[in-house]
Amino acid sequence: MRSTWRTPDPALLRDVLAIAASVAVSGASFGAIAVGSGEPWWIPSLMSVVVFAGGAQFMAVGIVAAGGSPVAAVLAGLLLNLRFLPFGLAVGEVLGRSPVGKLVGSHLLTDETVAFALAQREPARARTAFWLCGGTLFVAWNAGVVGGTLVGRSIGDPAVFGLDAAFPAALLALVLPALRDRPTLRAALVGAVVALATTPFVPAGVPVLLGLVGMLALRLPVPVRR
Repeated sequence: MRSTWRTPDPALLRDVLAIAASVAVSGASFGAIAVGSGEPWWIPSLMSVVVFAGGAQFMAVGIVAAGGSPVAAVLAGLLLNLRFLPFGLAVGEVLGRSPVGKLVGSHLLTDETVAFALAQREPARARTAFWLCGGTLFVAWNAGVVGGTLVGRSIGDPAVFGLDAAFPAALLALVLPALRDRPTLRAALVGAVVALATTPFVPAGVPVLLGLVGMLALRLPVPVRR
């Protein structure tokens, strides 16, 4: 256990704090949007502590606010978080053998914690990176959500200061590099077209689920240039 809490590398600490700052902004955006959509202030705070899954939380609140059913919101969140199954297998050794450590570590499992852990070459450094990143992001996200709820209650409409666009902009920034890959770009375009085309005809939240058919485009053959 001592090796888990070894002094982190200054560069690692700097990178974690930089990510934490952006996560806090996203958390504030979520809190403001949730309160602006009519939710009590304590709902987004409790949800952030218990769920701690930014993308799934945004999607669930957005679907319900648009008039979708809670079932559609839950299904969309579960599908979005399916990626954590292989993530958990990839960092299983980092969490250790303790049941408590595995339980807490699985709750702190995010894209960022996995990326920081897998970027380390030594197991001890990987554990340090995972727990440092996970704990810091958990605090930053929840602090941002609390601040966002307070701001949301004051301004009413989160769109006034552009808080509603913070999370979509962050997701777009993360997705853009992946779109350089032709199969990924094709799958994204197909999913977007299906979601937009079905939006006027199906309940809120369902177009997001239907957009998953874009993954079928990954099975299409890619032409080879000669």
